[in-house]
Amino acid sequence: MEEKKELSINLKPEIASGKYSNLALITHSRNEFILDFAAMLPGIPQPDVVSRIIMNPEHAKRLLLALQDNIAKYEAQYSKIGIQDAPTPGFPVNGNGTKS
Repeated sequence: MEEKKELSINLKPEIASGKYSNLALITHSRNEFILDFAAMLPGIPQPDVVSRIIMNPEHAKRLLLALQDNIAKYEAQYSKIGIQDAPTPGFPVNGNGTKS
């Protein structure tokens, strides 16, 4: 049986406040997933990317599973999260990570 180890992280004050994002763009290559988080705000014609995260495919899958678990817990405690005008997965990004 594998022991669970406690993870201690350092959260710097300049990072702790976070960045607001209401748009995420995901692209990938054979070796990396690139997640660009942007803020699309009224009156601003082009969203600004506020953060870019690059991870390997295994960690991207671990992130997916962690999000699924946390969303299930959130919905069990509060209520189901609805999505209005949900885009089709993969649109507008094609397989090589460029816009169609």
